[in-house]
Amino acid sequence: MGNVFGRKSRPSRVTEQDRAILQLKQQRDKLKHYQKRVTLQLEKERSLAKQLLKDGKKEKALVLLKKKRYQDQLLDKTENQISNLERMVQDIEFVQIEMKVIEGLKVGNDCLKSMHEAMSLEDVERIMDETQDAIEYQRQIDELLSGSLTQEDEDAVLSELEAITQGEDVELPEVPTEPLPEVPEPAETEPERRPARNKENREMLAA
Repeated sequence: MGNVFGRKSRPSRVTEQDRAILQLKQQRDKLKHYQKRVTLQLEKERSLAKQLLKDGKKEKALVLLKKKRYQDQLLDKTENQISNLERMVQDIEFVQIEMKVIEGLKVGNDCLKSMHEAMSLEDVERIMDETQDAIEYQRQIDELLSGSLTQEDEDAVLSELEAITQGEDVELPEVPTEPLPEVPEPAETEPERRPARNKENREMLAA
């Protein structure tokens, strides 16, 4: 029992704007109900005025039509009041939507500020520079592994080709002027000496 009575009531989610909208809608519904009731009454009075004219009671019909005219004016005023109430409800609901949008923008702005504080512009520039250096370093590694020529090598090859085309002297390695050393004659091969040894062995066996 103590837990039941000691339970804290949850805060109501109904705002003052919600209560105002509810009251405006209730008033609008009451006016519509009144408008419908008066419209039915006017139709009856119009039929009654026709019947009075048929019966020759012109004065009574005229009084009834004057009453009907006054009620028609009340209906017009009622219609204007209903339009005003509906417009006010729409304005309040739209303002509520705008407030939610503003709250969302505020939360997003605070989030962006915290993110900007966590990473400054200098940090972003440093990371971009490091990334560019890493990409350039990896490109150089790829060129070395693939054996491709660098742009500097390509420029050197084109310069050499242009020099040859124009007839300019191209630096070539010097030709040696000293005589080449003599090449010694090859020694007697093993197959040529093998028959002489076989002959000596046969002579020793015959003796």
